[in-house]
Amino acid sequence: MGLLLELQKRVPDGWFLRRLLPAALFVVVAVVGGGRLGWAHWSDLARARAAVAGALRLGEGVTSDGAAVLVLLAAAVAAAALAVPFAAGALGALASGAWPWWLSPLGRRLTERRRRRWSPPDEIAREAVRARAAGRETRAARLDALRARSAPTAPTGPTWSGDRLRATERRVRETTGTDVAEAWTGLVLGSADPAREALGAARDAYDAACEALVWAVAFTVLGAWWWPSAPAGVLLALAAHRALRQAVEALCRTTEAVAALPGPPDDGPAPRP
Repeated sequence: MGLLLELQKRVPDGWFLRRLLPAALFVVVAVVGGGRLGWAHWSDLARARAAVAGALRLGEGVTSDGAAVLVLLAAAVAAAALAVPFAAGALGALASGAWPWWLSPLGRRLTERRRRRWSPPDEIAREAVRARAAGRETRAARLDALRARSAPTAPTGPTWSGDRLRATERRVRETTGTDVAEAWTGLVLGSADPAREALGAARDAYDAACEALVWAVAFTVLGAWWWPSAPAGVLLALAAHRALRQAVEALCRTTEAVAALPGPPDDGPAPRP
């Protein structure tokens, strides 16, 4: 416990809570659940307790085998914590619609599927009114929720996040007259401190949601060796997916709001000496 407290003092909170702590939890679950319990003894708490106690039994000094085990566990935790940002970056690129060429066929199929399932919000609203008039309140409520999530235009990419980000890019281009990358550079470097902090917080929330999705996939895959990890990973994936949508909305709204801010006043040419 003292080691964890000391680490929390020295390591930034975001890195500790988002990467180091989940990595330690994942390694413990993989070693104890997948390595010692498995499917046959998935609920054997005595076996799990014995495994943890054996790893922490250091009363007679650390032997060479014990030191090797600790080094391997620390290396596994560090490797997981360092690998997650790279995996989250790749997942964030897919969520934003930046798919590599070798995934283009899958992206086209997903785009066509989203187009077939899309309905205009006005049409959904009319269907909700008809359902409510017929006394079908449950269906009307479900349609209202669907209308709130539905995009105003037909999907143009394989993901909802990518469509939302591209719509923001168009609006920023119309507002600033520049490409979104140039606009972002100007927003970050030329905006006031509160605006920069808001943009940074919105992007950080997007990255955190992508990392949560990576952990969800990892825990779900671990269910092949210890099945309770799979439903936990699915629940985490649902929560992370919702957090990702909220982060995309916050990032787009923050970018549009900051782009609409007036630029620094132009004082004219500098006076000649």
